[in-house]
Amino acid sequence: MSYQVIARKYRPQRFADVVGQEHVTQTLSNAIASGRIAHAYLFSGPRGTGKTTIARIFAKCLNATDGPAVDFKEDDERCVEITEGRALDVLEIDGASNNGVEQVRELRDTAPYAPATCRYKVYIIDEVHMLTTAAFNALLKTLEEPPAHVKFIFATTEPEKVLPTILSRCQRFDLRRIPATRIVSHLEFIAKQEGVTIEPAALQAIARGADGGMRDAESTLDQLISFCGETIKERDVLSMFGLTSQSQVLSLAEAVLRADAAGALGQLHELTTGGKELGRLVGDLLDHFRNVMIYQVSEGDTGILEISEAEQTALAEQAQLADRSAVSRVLEVLTDCEIQLRNTSSKKILVEVSLMKAMDAARAMSLNDVLDRLEELRDSGGGEALEAARPVPTAAPVKKPKAEPIQQAAATPIVEPISDPKPKPEPESVPQVKEEPAPQSAPEADLPTLWAAMLESLGVFSRAYFQEAFLKSIEGDGVTIGFPEAFAPQMELANTKETNQSLLAALSKAGHSLRTVSYVIAERPADWIPQAMAMPGATEAAAEPATNTEGEPLPPKGPINKEEFENDPLIKKALEVFKGQIVDVRN
Repeated sequence: MSYQVIARKYRPQRFADVVGQEHVTQTLSNAIASGRIAHAYLFSGPRGTGKTTIARIFAKCLNATDGPAVDFKEDDERCVEITEGRALDVLEIDGASNNGVEQVRELRDTAPYAPATCRYKVYIIDEVHMLTTAAFNALLKTLEEPPAHVKFIFATTEPEKVLPTILSRCQRFDLRRIPATRIVSHLEFIAKQEGVTIEPAALQAIARGADGGMRDAESTLDQLISFCGETIKERDVLSMFGLTSQSQVLSLAEAVLRADAAGALGQLHELTTGGKELGRLVGDLLDHFRNVMIYQVSEGDTGILEISEAEQTALAEQAQLADRSAVSRVLEVLTDCEIQLRNTSSKKILVEVSLMKAMDAARAMSLNDVLDRLEELRDSGGGEALEAARPVPTAAPVKKPKAEPIQQAAATPIVEPISDPKPKPEPESVPQVKEEPAPQSAPEADLPTLWAAMLESLGVFSRAYFQEAFLKSIEGDGVTIGFPEAFAPQMELANTKETNQSLLAALSKAGHSLRTVSYVIAERPADWIPQAMAMPGATEAAAEPATNTEGEPLPPKGPINKEEFENDPLIKKALEVFKGQIVDVRN
């Protein structure tokens, strides 16, 4: 008898033998027990996770002699025929090679005929996403209302390519990648049955390389038995498939977190010299740093991680070397490296550069942390704290003669003069930073002058929002700006962080050290000069009477007639050109 590979020899024959897909097998078992058997099923998931295997077991459960039953007899004649692939009523169709309308039409024509020996005629279509759109459409009617004796079972690795009209007619089951621990235990069982001694580390390496696929793991074990004989060690697995040992991944990750550039590059050179696949190495690093982040988030709970004892110890140590945000930045760098590896020819250089970036990312401080630190320093006293937090320079110190003028200039405040009728006396000494600023207020006579200085600090667009605003008061450590009720929308647009900072800076130059800007709806004083009149040169222009092009004085402006405004030919033309409409007319 010819040799049978491990993947076929140890293929599950019952739902109880299927590894890692209990959510599917349990549902199907309950459906059979309760008699709620649908006419069409769709199994989707990665390769080697048991889609076709579950379809065959389901067909045996349906057509067992004493069935439908989950616990059928091993020597049941009908089940043996399905297992050996010679049952006339269980048809396995390859969707890749039978994807045309003609094949679907033939299936549709034979479906109404009764089964030859079995209870149900079962059509298993593998890789169903390979069917053409026309073939899918030809199958729709039969799939929606098949004969009572017909069951359809579809299997695919790409369910997104299946037409929605097909998906809506099927019960869909998504098979998951099998956990590494389940793969290890199953491979250990097979190794005992085959009389092979294999190291636990070698089993872990095979499970990592299988990436959740049991068939891939069994094929790898079969190949290793042919290569190594009855004893398999971890180094055999690593050398044959270009994998990296778990200890090497942990060591390289620790070098990244400790910013040991020389050690990381040395380990990388050793791995590449040994023929390790760089793409797989970056993937292993990503998996490890992901485990570090989850370990930090879960505060040491390893129940949700599929790790060995050695990796658990390493996680506990490395989680103390960097915080969660640093690990997240390292993951971003490695993710970009994994994407770029597909399109680059200098893979080693790319990985080296990425490791350097990962070290910088692990030591970097986020912008939010910097802002929070500066806020703490400002609240705690400023100068002394800033000196204590300043890093020690690695270059030569600045010469003393050049530093003294800078310090002297920083110690003397610079106050720009403003057009104030009563100049303020210069302060005798600089107040201490820790002292709270004394409550201050400005006379009403100074408010227009200060308002003009504040508006001068704004840009053209920001200044436009303050056309109808006015400086209401300066009290304590805050300034209040008023807006008439009709211009409340402009107040909302004017209240921005950048604008408030500019206004406070202008007041600081005028001798008012304030912290807050508040906006209120209030009536403008009758004697207040609008912002347009308060701008430089506006007073002189307003004092002169308005004239036309011939020098004749224009009549004074009065209330605008809304009807005349809307009927103006220029206004009508503008509305026609710009496809607009008049919302309001104001004086």
